[in-house]
Amino acid sequence: MTDWTDILSDYRSYLRIERSLSPNTVTSYLSDIAKLRDMYPDRSPQELDGDDLSAFLSSEAGHGISKRSQSRTVSSLKSFYGFLEIEGRLRRNPAETIGSPKISRHIPAVLSIEEVDRIISSVDLSAPEGHRNRAILEVLYSCGLRVSELVSLRISDLFFEDSFIRVTGKGDKQRLVPIGEPAVRAVQFYLSQTRRSLASKKAEDILFLNRRGGQMSRQMVFLIIKRQCSAAGITKDISPHTFRHSFATHLIENGADLRAVQQMLGHESILTTEIYTHLDSRKWQNTILDHHPRG
Repeated sequence: MTDWTDILSDYRSYLRIERSLSPNTVTSYLSDIAKLRDMYPDRSPQELDGDDLSAFLSSEAGHGISKRSQSRTVSSLKSFYGFLEIEGRLRRNPAETIGSPKISRHIPAVLSIEEVDRIISSVDLSAPEGHRNRAILEVLYSCGLRVSELVSLRISDLFFEDSFIRVTGKGDKQRLVPIGEPAVRAVQFYLSQTRRSLASKKAEDILFLNRRGGQMSRQMVFLIIKRQCSAAGITKDISPHTFRHSFATHLIENGADLRAVQQMLGHESILTTEIYTHLDSRKWQNTILDHHPRG
C-alpha cells in the first residue's frame, strides 16, 4: 500500500512548483484530498474507484457545503488523480467519471458610486491609521484588486509617474493596472506621513503596514471595511471583494472594453469577466421596465 503522506507531499510540490498555484489554492486542494484520505484511511488513493469518489462527494454534500465548494472538491479530485496519472502511479483514472454540480451564475453585490464615496469619506483622517485606511480603500476601488493582492503590494510595485501599479495575482502572475489620481494622492500622503511611523526593516518594501510594522493580514482589511461601512451607514454585506466587483461594474457601465477589464482584473477567462455585463444588463433592463408605458 502506498503511503498517503509521501503522495500528498509530492502533490504539494507539484501544485506549488509545476502548476504555480497560489498558496490559498494549494491549501484548499490539499485540504480536500486530506478529507478523502480520512474517509478511506486503510486504502491507498490508487485503490479507490469512481464509486468511492462519488460516495466521498455525496458525503461532503451531506455536510451542507455549497455547490461552489462541491465543484471545487471535484476540481481537487481531478487535479490529484491527474497528477498521479502524470507520475505514472495510476493505471486508470477514477476521477474521469465524476462531474461537477451545476452552479447558477452568482450575481455579486455592488456598491453605487455614491456609496463608494460615502465609505471613503467616512474615514477619520485624524486617527493614527486614518490615511493608511483611506489609501487602502482608494486602491481597492481604483485598481479592482483582490485583498491578497492588496496586502502583498510593495513600494517597488508603484509606478505613479506612469499611473500604473504592478500586481502579483494568482499563480504569481504579474500584471500592470492603471491607478487613478485620487488613489495616487492618498497613497503618496500615507507614504509621506503615516507609514514612516510604522516602518520596520522586516517589511521595508511592503506598502501597507500594521501597527507593529509588519504586513497587514487579509482579515484586518475585512475589519477596516466593515468598520467604514458602518460609519457610512451602508447596510449591505460588504467585503474587500465588493470593491473589486464595483470597480468592474462601473467600468462596464461607462463603456470600458470587456477585454481591458479582463486584463485589469487578472481573469484567466473572458467568461469570468462577462458576469459584469450581466450586471450592466440588469441595470438597463430595470431602467427600461421602470419607464415602459406597460411596465
